[in-house]
Amino acid sequence: MEWTLANNMKLNENKFQVMNFCLNSSKLLQSMPFSIESLQYMATNGQTIDNTEIVKDLGIYISNDCSWTHHINTAASSARKMASWILGAFRDKSALTMMTLFKSLVRLKLEYCCLVWSPTKITEIQTLENVQREFSKSSYWERLKKLKLISLQRRRERYIIIHTWKIMKNMVPNGMSLQFTTNERLGNKIKPPKFPHKAQRSVSSAYESFYTIKAALLWNILPKSVNSAESLGALKSELSRFMDQYPDMPPVTGYAPPNSNSLIDWRNSGGHGVCA
Repeated sequence: MEWTLANNMKLNENKFQVMNFCLNSSKLLQSMPFSIESLQYMATNGQTIDNTEIVKDLGIYISNDCSWTHHINTAASSARKMASWILGAFRDKSALTMMTLFKSLVRLKLEYCCLVWSPTKITEIQTLENVQREFSKSSYWERLKKLKLISLQRRRERYIIIHTWKIMKNMVPNGMSLQFTTNERLGNKIKPPKFPHKAQRSVSSAYESFYTIKAALLWNILPKSVNSAESLGALKSELSRFMDQYPDMPPVTGYAPPNSNSLIDWRNSGGHGVCA
């Protein structure tokens, strides 16, 4: 930590954590002496800092296997506890009161920084949707329509699209280096990063969960009226019209949706299941 000494900065090395990202989960390889040494860090005070599997940073749990399962399970557990407290503490169980409390105290726990960790695995999507399902009771898909709610999955995709539009308009940094192209007929599109075909399957799973891939796939299904919107208000209005064309049938326990419910799947199905 030579730079800390050069800047007269003293750090508490007892609070340091080391994480190594490895897609090869072989326990034999990780038990080798050279592997163990590479997974440790020697602090300036002589203390050895061992490798950790999960680190919490700014409220997000990061795992060394490049998955978000731990964070999603933790967020769902926290949201479920808050939902249980609401149902037990308030006598007024009217739809207005319950939905106001849910949106204010529960849903934010399920959506904090979801641009980073938005899941693609059906089981993880179910874990999050089940919290909203348990709170709303009855038939989940019908209750979404009755309460004029959209699924958490659909909200996350909406966030991704809006954030991507902000990147295109230089309102936020393009830290992911998204490459936008303009077509007179199709509007603004994104060139998705190429996937190395010789990569192993574990790399493929991680590739599909990256924001750059999800953002590109979602953005490229949008019509010109949406991807060429000049203002944030116009974007949200056109995006709502576009999303309303497709059913919102998120995967939850006990329900069998026709697909993953992603806008990408509905769009690529050739309009199958489009609402009238």
